[in-house]
Amino acid sequence: MRWEQLDGLWEQVLTRSEGWYVYEVGGIPPESPLDFKELQDAVSKIDEVLHSEHEHDYCGIVYADDFAEPTLIKVYDPGNLGVVCGPGGAPVPPRWILSRMQPRALIEETKEIEKVWWKRILPVYRHSKTTTA
Repeated sequence: MRWEQLDGLWEQVLTRSEGWYVYEVGGIPPESPLDFKELQDAVSKIDEVLHSEHEHDYCGIVYADDFAEPTLIKVYDPGNLGVVCGPGGAPVPPRWILSRMQPRALIEETKEIEKVWWKRILPVYRHSKTTTA
């Protein structure tokens, strides 16, 4: 995505401003959608962070379900991209989620996944030890 495309996405959000929730992952999910002024302020602050911290000629860290009529937008933290592709490491959650549906807490789910990652590989390891012994 180019910066101009991000500008267009923000325009779509603000043009159809009713019913948007903005959730900063790690915080408490909002219980109600933002009014126009709150949404405008949130979009402005997110855009400012992206432009100041993602010093590239493109903006490849914002994902939308539909650019013409978005209902879900994930914005990743330019300062915490982690290992996006490749093996290992826990998945990096987005920093902000803009949604027309009320969001749930995301960090707790991520922590649960991290706690049980070994359960997926341990049976494989145990099986390989018993078949080779």
